[in-house]
Amino acid sequence: MLEVTDLTAGYNGLAVVRGVTVTVGRGEVVALLGPNGAGKTTTLKAVAGLLKPLGGTISVDGAATAGRPAHVLARRGVALVPEDRAIFADLTTRENLRVAASGKAKDREAEVLDLLPELRKCLNRKAGLLSGGEQQMLAVGRALVGRPKLLVVDEMSLGLAPVVVQRLLPVLRDVAARGTGVLVVEQHVHLALEVVDRAYVLTHGRLVMEGTAERLRSDEGLLAASYFGDQRAAERLVASSGGSAESPEAAPLEPRGPLP
Repeated sequence: MLEVTDLTAGYNGLAVVRGVTVTVGRGEVVALLGPNGAGKTTTLKAVAGLLKPLGGTISVDGAATAGRPAHVLARRGVALVPEDRAIFADLTTRENLRVAASGKAKDREAEVLDLLPELRKCLNRKAGLLSGGEQQMLAVGRALVGRPKLLVVDEMSLGLAPVVVQRLLPVLRDVAARGTGVLVVEQHVHLALEVVDRAYVLTHGRLVMEGTAERLRSDEGLLAASYFGDQRAAERLVASSGGSAESPEAAPLEPRGPLP
């Protein structure tokens, strides 16, 4: 559903991410992990059309999309849940959903409420009066009203209590079960790895590791070393496990080469 190849992107001509390659299949949930400032949000903005890439290619459902503006990508089935949620605070929950529906509002509203039943009690309440968790549910629901092919979520758990995060993250699994590809940036690494199929780790604007969620969960030391940019430690852990960086299928995880 999504294929990003050798992406370079940044601001004012200065690259923040370099050589990033990411794929998301239909019905798959993929996480983009890494410390603050690693380039995760920059990558999502390029995918969603909010940032024109400096290099590389992006395709959604087989069609090239790099450099296309966000409103064009939205019509092609790309939906973004931004870090700040961007809900319309003076509109009710129902009005927020219907703004995004564009047609067949009632049918699509019902689909969203099946996934997020907590919103039923909030339909006539102004979005600005909702709790943080309810606002995040609304932001996700509004993105889903358009029945996207690709759902891109930036920091779903930001500012939310862990119990709310535990409720929200599995919704992404339900969305994927309906055939949507999901790419999510998430700060709660261990909670994310209980939900996603695969994950990539970004550090200093470069991908340093990728692997299945099962493999990432099974070797926390290797994940931590890569997450914090300690490539030498990651390579030692791979070697001690009997694998090698040159033979990723034999290793618990796959380091992506030296850091800059």
